Amino acid sequence: MVDLDDVRRIVGERSVVDGATLSERPQDFWVNRPTEALGLAKPGDVRELSALLALCHAKAQSVIVEGGRTNLVSATQSTGQTLLISLERLNDIGVPDRQGMTVEAGAGAIIETIQQRCAADGLRFGLDFGARGSATLGGALSTNAGGFQALRYGVARDQVLGLECVLADGTVLSHLSAFAKDNTGYDLKHLFIGSEGTLGVITRAVLRLHPAPHSVNTALMAFDTFEAVAQTLGAMRRDLGGTLSSFEIMWAEFFHFNVDALLNGRSPIEGCYPFYILCESEGFEAEADAALFEKVVGRAIEEGLVADAVIASSSRQRQELWKIREDFEAEMRLFPTMIDFDISLPVAGMEAFVNDVERRLYEEVPGNLGLHVLGHLGDGNLHVTTGLASPEGKGEVRRLVYELISGYDGSISAEHGIGLAKRDYLHHSRSAAEIATMKVLKQALDPKGILNPGKVI
Repeated sequence: MVDLDDVRRIVGERSVVDGATLSERPQDFWVNRPTEALGLAKPGDVRELSALLALCHAKAQSVIVEGGRTNLVSATQSTGQTLLISLERLNDIGVPDRQGMTVEAGAGAIIETIQQRCAADGLRFGLDFGARGSATLGGALSTNAGGFQALRYGVARDQVLGLECVLADGTVLSHLSAFAKDNTGYDLKHLFIGSEGTLGVITRAVLRLHPAPHSVNTALMAFDTFEAVAQTLGAMRRDLGGTLSSFEIMWAEFFHFNVDALLNGRSPIEGCYPFYILCESEGFEAEADAALFEKVVGRAIEEGLVADAVIASSSRQRQELWKIREDFEAEMRLFPTMIDFDISLPVAGMEAFVNDVERRLYEEVPGNLGLHVLGHLGDGNLHVTTGLASPEGKGEVRRLVYELISGYDGSISAEHGIGLAKRDYLHHSRSAAEIATMKVLKQALDPKGILNPGKVI
């Protein structure tokens, strides 16, 4: 185990927090237990991080790197023998390159800050999700985060052109290329993106940017059938000329629960339908974009695909529609023991999967408190949430749902990662040969197993 005095000599006295002080804060946003750790170090640059990891490697000291501490899979859960590392001081954001449409940023930069810095130069950083105001770039890349605009811009992995990271023994790998075509052997950055800090520590990245849209059009649509939902997704992808950026689905139980909780039951759409879609397009010609959006939505209604719809007429109404989709405070109160699943499935199997989950829950877990389903339909990602009055039975619910996912050839994690919460279920999505190969990579890059030990595999 390392001596914190040695850590202080590397990063400075003011950049080390001892374990006793850390115990006064919660483990993370979701877990209200005291943090258990040897201490927390805050290196100021890649040189300090390299020296710190070299020290930890020599001492076989376990290390966990923290980001915004908003992860949903216990990916940063530590013990009293763990040294935590925060990259919050590596938060610089370079001047966006308008010609190359790139920006270089440190792993400690907050996602929303990157968005705002790029927007000031008329550029869009395409990664966006609910924790944008606290999540860091390093955390988002380590989990390969997705979010609301993956339909148009892709997930975290798709935003990265070049990467710098530090291996377990302190070796710095820096390949901060600022161009898409770099076909020079193994593309090492993809080993670290999505590996949850188990193979190396991401310190910087060159990010791909896009022209910032000038217009946004938002609609809430109601559907009688899932088949009509899927057909409308295809039609909007085709007819909106590539401007469709979000296509969020909400099953009726979640939608009406949040409408009651947030809007006192005043739904933007009268009546009750099985499925609701919140869709959005972003373009560059405000009047023409609005006219096209209204035309496409209107055609879907005329063709009998959409049962009813409302198009946001103001930014306030748009925010109200998104609040129905994004706000989870009431749901957290409803489910004292929340059990949530972040999964990917072929669109064609989604309705049957949800029906199977609902049936199995009510047959085998009669004490469940409901089933809320929503997600990013455009990229095949559903969030499925249920709850129990107490933790008893939580394992049974997880087993039930993960086995069903396997039967539908789905993924047990679409955008939240594996961490500890899903580690024992990884075999439902990955073959024995794939998991064995992951272990070979872990052994090669982190032979002493000091980086985020026990997570993922």
